[in-house]
Amino acid sequence: MADVIEDPVAPIVENVVENITAATNGTAKPPSTPEGMALAYGSLVVMALIPIFFGSFRSVKHQQQQKAAGEKVDTMTSKDAAMFPIIASCALFGLYIVFTVFSKEYINLLLSSYFFFLGVLALSHVFSPVISGLVPASIPLESFQLQLVKGDKEKKEYLINYSFTSYDLVCLSVCAVLGVWYLLKKHWIANNLLGLAFAINGVELLHLNNVQTGALLLGGLFIYDVFWVFGTNVMVTVAKSFEAPIKLVFPQDLLEKGLDADNFAMLGLGDIVIPGIFIALLLRFDHSLNRGSNTYFKATFVAYFAGLMMTIFVMHVFKHAQPALLYLVPACLAAPMLLAAVKGDIKALLK
Repeated sequence: MADVIEDPVAPIVENVVENITAATNGTAKPPSTPEGMALAYGSLVVMALIPIFFGSFRSVKHQQQQKAAGEKVDTMTSKDAAMFPIIASCALFGLYIVFTVFSKEYINLLLSSYFFFLGVLALSHVFSPVISGLVPASIPLESFQLQLVKGDKEKKEYLINYSFTSYDLVCLSVCAVLGVWYLLKKHWIANNLLGLAFAINGVELLHLNNVQTGALLLGGLFIYDVFWVFGTNVMVTVAKSFEAPIKLVFPQDLLEKGLDADNFAMLGLGDIVIPGIFIALLLRFDHSLNRGSNTYFKATFVAYFAGLMMTIFVMHVFKHAQPALLYLVPACLAAPMLLAAVKGDIKALLK
């Protein structure tokens, strides 16, 4: 019956951003039960909401820390947003050519190794506060600093200036074990741990400079999504070939096969991170208003949930691949604009 396939492509390089929910029919696997499908899709929705919620609040804290330290806050400009869909299309089509010409096994081996290192760092960043708090007191807390300096004396330029503690090394070791588990077994739970870490980091660290830039980014990726899903077979082809923890998965046959289940529903990280960085911007906007509430964040968060549910509904009604941003973008843009019109905050929101 229905086997859900996600787009694992979009601009993967440094921002670890991927895109889209898709569905396709398959005959190799037995039909999923209604209970199994409901569990799978419900779990994916919950896993999509978690990175946006926690990543948004972490983005506020991260920006406050940067300002307190006197660091320049890196944000995505309108030019960056305009180029983003073009870069994503080039990356997507490039991967399509690579998978067409070269063996998928070797390409995925290279990609798995690359995402292993990225995943360990992402996990460490997310779980460092938790794991550091669990480190036994018998392990001494030592501070270290890694520096790479270009030039000398007055002309010194720090290429690397990174401070860490012995507890951070313990956290890195634990996360490395999880990374090795994924690298060797490709188990769906390990995949989800890495995917959630990527999504939380993406929402936390990728900042938009204003709402107009966010709207430009979402609008451009809206067109990108619709074109590559409905206009060509490139998206689905790459999605089937690409093996990397840049999608969340949940088995539809978990109730029948337990942890060995293999009939997965999938949700691409791009459907989480792209709307997520816009929702995080609205949370920072709420904080700037100093009203003691997160009205814009809450409204858009609920709109995102509604858009995701609409994607799943349409996918099952028409039994065809659906670009999730087709539903998520209008929902995430309409909610804050309508709310701002009602509350008289249009000018403040656009600034």
